[in-house]
Amino acid sequence: MSEKLRVLLTGFGPFPGAPYNPTQPLVARLAQLRRPALDDVTIASHIFPVTYAAVDRQLPDVLTKVKPDALLMFGLAARTSYLRIETRARNAVTMLWPDAANTRSSKRGIAGHADAMTFGPHTARLLRAARLTGIDARSSRDAGAYLCNYLSWRAIENVRAGGPRLAAFIHIPLLARSGAVRRKGAPRITLDELVDAGEAMLMEMVRLARKERNTPVS
Repeated sequence: MSEKLRVLLTGFGPFPGAPYNPTQPLVARLAQLRRPALDDVTIASHIFPVTYAAVDRQLPDVLTKVKPDALLMFGLAARTSYLRIETRARNAVTMLWPDAANTRSSKRGIAGHADAMTFGPHTARLLRAARLTGIDARSSRDAGAYLCNYLSWRAIENVRAGGPRLAAFIHIPLLARSGAVRRKGAPRITLDELVDAGEAMLMEMVRLARKERNTPVS
């Protein structure tokens, strides 16, 4: 019997200006999914504190522990009303906003080389999978300059260094409160809708990771 496919889901905890981070319940719901198509899949999850030091320390540790074939990351974009599938990470970090440990970056870049690194063509497949659930999902070339972009950059570095074969980052909006009625002109995605889209993207990542695993390394 072949070894189970491994997928790591990640989210973030609260941070300045966002005392509640909906990536936490989303990751928890997705990690609990039980589907026949996931019988041969091990799903692990991890919530990062919103600090640069935590990402640098915990990402290598959790990747070493889980050894995922695919890494699916979620972060909050509070000013965006739709789902954003990020296509790349920028070599940029803000010096203005402190992280949850009140630490500011001392430099504007993450590394000294490329301006940006892309996740890969599979992001288009994730976008299609999400849209098929009826959610408003769009492709994005700008993951910001805060922890979401920073984690994306570090994740792509790990993919290129022989870690997970696939990685993706999804920005989610603030969610409608449970039971709240949508007012005209102010639609908000609900957690259930987000879980449906997250499940679709997870299933697509599983399919892609299976294909990657079965593709000989040249």
